Amino acid sequence: MRKSAIITVAVAAIIGLGGVASWAAEDEGDPAALAKALSGARISLERGLKAGASVGRPISAKYELDDGALQLSVYTMTGADQFSEVIVDHKTGAVTKREAITEGDDLKDAKEQSKAVAMAKVPLGKALGDAVRANGGYRAVSVMPALKNGHPVADITLMKGQNVKKVAQKLD
Repeated sequence: MRKSAIITVAVAAIIGLGGVASWAAEDEGDPAALAKALSGARISLERGLKAGASVGRPISAKYELDDGALQLSVYTMTGADQFSEVIVDHKTGAVTKREAITEGDDLKDAKEQSKAVAMAKVPLGKALGDAVRANGGYRAVSVMPALKNGHPVADITLMKGQNVKKVAQKLD
């Protein structure tokens, strides 16, 4: 595990983000690197969700750094128990890769996210758009649905330069 990921996981545990941090932890430990990489991205996270919908129902999305390169990753589900990670080109919005999620923490996260999305009355894209509009000047970098006290919420990470803000949008 990279040093930045360890620091982010520790900080997330301290401030109580729990499962939200598991998928988004890797990049938020270095907001400067992510902010720099995001400057070349033309596709919003909301558009990334829409692109992922061509493969299945989007259940989460995030911008991340993969070996230093910016990547827009969308988790999708088809049927009740088939999950995929879809990579969307951050400049064109085209789906460039699809990989089945079949094991490990990724599968565990996808199953938890799908439960929250299944209970949601508000589409993930709408919740994401509402959060961005309510936080002018910030850009969404991740949206992770979760169940909190039996209610679905979207935990959204926003960035403005290197400033990181976390918001929760109700999905019911």
